[in-house]
Amino acid sequence: MKVIRLEIDDSTDEQRIDKLLAEVNPDLSRSYIKKIIDDGGVAVNGKAVKASFVPKAGDEVVLNVPDAVIPDILPEDIPLDIVYEDDDVIVINKPKGMVVHPSIGCYSGTLVNALMYHCRENLSGINGVMRPGIVHRIDKDTTGLIMAAKNDNAHRSLAEQLKVHSITRRYYALCYGLFKDSEGRVETTIGRSPADRKKMAANVRNGKDAVTNYKVLGTVADRYSYIECRLETGRTHQIRVHMAYIGHPLLGDHVYGPYKEGQKVLGTVFEGQCLHAGILGFVHPSKNRYMEFEAPLPEYFARIVNCM
Repeated sequence: MKVIRLEIDDSTDEQRIDKLLAEVNPDLSRSYIKKIIDDGGVAVNGKAVKASFVPKAGDEVVLNVPDAVIPDILPEDIPLDIVYEDDDVIVINKPKGMVVHPSIGCYSGTLVNALMYHCRENLSGINGVMRPGIVHRIDKDTTGLIMAAKNDNAHRSLAEQLKVHSITRRYYALCYGLFKDSEGRVETTIGRSPADRKKMAANVRNGKDAVTNYKVLGTVADRYSYIECRLETGRTHQIRVHMAYIGHPLLGDHVYGPYKEGQKVLGTVFEGQCLHAGILGFVHPSKNRYMEFEAPLPEYFARIVNCM
């Protein structure tokens, strides 16, 4: 069991206990926290409370998170578009619709299941049984390049490069509207949205620094912009949140944009945001030389870009 302790101060008081705990523990959903509370797993000043309880400044909150019951994650013979592979690292061109790693309610059909079959026992174990080999993630409906580590030494090297922002990550996106400037920089914090726990938001309490640099590559039908984004940080949904924040949400993004189910844009019905991880570069963990890889735009994306 994991025990989380929190002292209420002036910035965190006057909120329901379930909402507050969900804000400061973004990995836990509000509904899951409410279940813990209902089971007597949250105490304020030593006494169990209900979800509607509102703590005051100076109160001590203790949240007891039960140990997770992790199902067996099984190898699956799922075809992979392998861009590069050696004894240390594998680079995959991930298709739209594939989840990177198993999570609650999704234990099969993921990139991890496919990697476990292809790599057998040769995946790093640093991130545990749910995320073997996984160093970074891209969203389910984002296409393009993602790397995985085949041993712990490689994992540590790649993770450190991510930490110091030395890995090259360039994404291509189609956005609503025309940009005023041909290039720019978006710098905010990003954290869980207090209004909707399934979404992220810019400049929220307890958010983490996030920086996206963008450059306009062209326009389509005088209504949409084709851009390149270079990440300095890697927050959840970062490009999607930043582009929506500056008024240019991604085409097909039903979470942060105006997209409606079944809506056509330039004759194409999108299933998820139009975002592609096109370039990935890093210093090889054992060869100690810079390597860079590129994945072409998927067909539906390229078809629209060719209309410029």
